[in-house]
Amino acid sequence: MRALFPALEAPTGRPALRCGPDALSYEELARAAGALAARLAETRRVAVWAVPTARTAVATVAALLAGVPAVPLNPRSGERELAHVLGDSKPDAVLAGPADELPEALGGLPRIDVDLSGPGAPRPPAEVDPESTALIVYTSGTTGPPKGVLLSRRAVAASLDALAEAWAWTADDVLVHGLPLFHVHGLVLGILGPLRRGGEVRHLGAFSVEGVARELGGGGTMLFGVPTMYHRLADALPHDPELVRALSGARLLVSGSAALPVHDHERIAAATGRTVVERYGMSETLMNTSVRPGGPPRPGTVGTPLPGVEVRLVEEDGSVLAGSDGETVGEVQVRGPNLFSGYLNRPGATADAFDGSVAGGWFRTGDMAVREGDGTIRLVGRKATDLIKSGGYKIGAGEIENALLDHPGVREAAVTGEPDPDLGERIVAWVVPADPGKPPAAEELAGHVARLLAPHKRPRTVRLLDALPRNDLGKVLKKRLPQG
Repeated sequence: MRALFPALEAPTGRPALRCGPDALSYEELARAAGALAARLAETRRVAVWAVPTARTAVATVAALLAGVPAVPLNPRSGERELAHVLGDSKPDAVLAGPADELPEALGGLPRIDVDLSGPGAPRPPAEVDPESTALIVYTSGTTGPPKGVLLSRRAVAASLDALAEAWAWTADDVLVHGLPLFHVHGLVLGILGPLRRGGEVRHLGAFSVEGVARELGGGGTMLFGVPTMYHRLADALPHDPELVRALSGARLLVSGSAALPVHDHERIAAATGRTVVERYGMSETLMNTSVRPGGPPRPGTVGTPLPGVEVRLVEEDGSVLAGSDGETVGEVQVRGPNLFSGYLNRPGATADAFDGSVAGGWFRTGDMAVREGDGTIRLVGRKATDLIKSGGYKIGAGEIENALLDHPGVREAAVTGEPDPDLGERIVAWVVPADPGKPPAAEELAGHVARLLAPHKRPRTVRLLDALPRNDLGKVLKKRLPQG
């Protein structure tokens, strides 16, 4: 396998990274990361205090150059979660910016400050086994304590190269994003992706509509975001001609980490003429599928498998779904070079996650989907929280949520199932009304869904909320919804 960052082997003055006031060329990045990599030679594993700064990018690149696994730490983690991650991964040191204030949980670890300058010539990259661990990314912990996902250099390279092929991503692209840097989306795709291509990344520090308009309008060609960000952009478009010009001029708009509502797809396309591309991945698999740029708009789908990735849908009894009827729901299972190597310190959980051996086996994602007639995948929710068995039907929460969001009186929506003596489970809609003073009636919403989908998919109960609980990437945390 070629080096993870070919542009750092013979670096030039070409722009590599900009975050807030800090900007680095490839020469400057090679010197800074190379100098830090030399200091990591005796470390077994390092934590990275993953605040949205250029120093987080330098720290991660340095660890990869040194062949040392990096553990990105979410700076918004609570005390208990942070203590669990540190106890599980046992890093030898923490990399942080000199001005970063670290919590007490990190007080016992040696601290290595990250400098944005480096003396002399850049350090040549170490020869590292492609199967060795590059990153240990922790899951969100929605079904128990967070698990450390072991991502090899092979998996990172394979996933980024597959995306490059699908999206025609080159060194000429300038990526704009404001995503957190402790997760796959913001760190692997958003930082390591451009650097592997030899292009430029401009991180906003924190997402803002003004920042997107400025950076995309100033030479940016690609935007990565999550649905919450695109929703805010869609809200701003009618009143912001600069934003309209910036999004209209972008080569590629990509949304991920959760489903982008069809209504926001339509608003952005109508105002800019650009279609937002959705892709599908997770910590354990990196990227699996994507809608292809330049093709017909496919709101509500996540496209087809990426090069080298195999995807199948499986029934509860283990049989593989052969058809593509757009209705039959199955669990998504994935196989390919993009897969993780296992969970840190959890051989049992690793074995349970695969159908067969880890090497060459199918990974059970826990995501439920249908396959359309043209082969595209449409996700309908998580097996644990979004598959509702009601009246003999298997119903995905995602399509009902999209239908609810198509109602003008709904700002946000989530759908869950709860026990029902007659139906087995009844469909419950959690709705944030567009106008809290005039929320739509439950009967009106049920009829709206029944007209768009089918009568058996209508919500039987509607509960109003001021806001839906979400994580840092905008995913709705359904297990934190009030118990009805």
